[in-house]
Amino acid sequence: MTTVTSPTSATTGTASKVSSLTSAADQEDRFMKLLVAQMKNQDPLNPLDNAQMTSQIAQINTVGGIEKLNTTVASLLSAFNRMQATSATELSGRNVLVEGNQLTLADGQATGGVSLGADADTVKVEVIDATGQAVSTLQLGKTAAGVRSFQWNGQLDAGGTAPEGTYKFRVTATASGKAVDATALAPAQVRAVTTGADGAVQLDLGTGGVKPLDAVQAYL
Repeated sequence: MTTVTSPTSATTGTASKVSSLTSAADQEDRFMKLLVAQMKNQDPLNPLDNAQMTSQIAQINTVGGIEKLNTTVASLLSAFNRMQATSATELSGRNVLVEGNQLTLADGQATGGVSLGADADTVKVEVIDATGQAVSTLQLGKTAAGVRSFQWNGQLDAGGTAPEGTYKFRVTATASGKAVDATALAPAQVRAVTTGADGAVQLDLGTGGVKPLDAVQAYL
């Protein structure tokens, strides 16, 4: 038996496909406009990182088709990196915190930081001299998860004041008697903003080396 498709059914199916394609194109256009607006209006002190950007661009696959994805990704990432580099120039001269365990005592003051993976009941910072001995202990007390800075005035546990210079430090934290993940953060100054071979923004931190923009944990 021969199956006959009614003209009405065929027309309806074709119209449905055309409508679906038009809808997908409209969705992609709206998505692209929103994404570009988000990049243009990003906060230079809290920019989108490449992971966020890639995640959002990958969503185009659901509305635009895989055949356009590679070209679109390359184009948008290039534009994103240029916009990010322009915004990041405002960071030149700013003091930041990046992962590290060194601080410098100068004029009776030194700054460091800590990143906590969870809320902590106790946070202890031990300043270590060139011989590897802990010479000063700071108790930061109850601290919420996230990043915070601290100050050291050079006072030694044994009394007196430490000589100016560079020291190392370690951080330990606990909550209800159990260890909390704690990462030491060192201060650095942004000397210059550059771009790598892939166009990604990099920060020249002087003696702190060259770091990607997303290595910055906080701005001081």
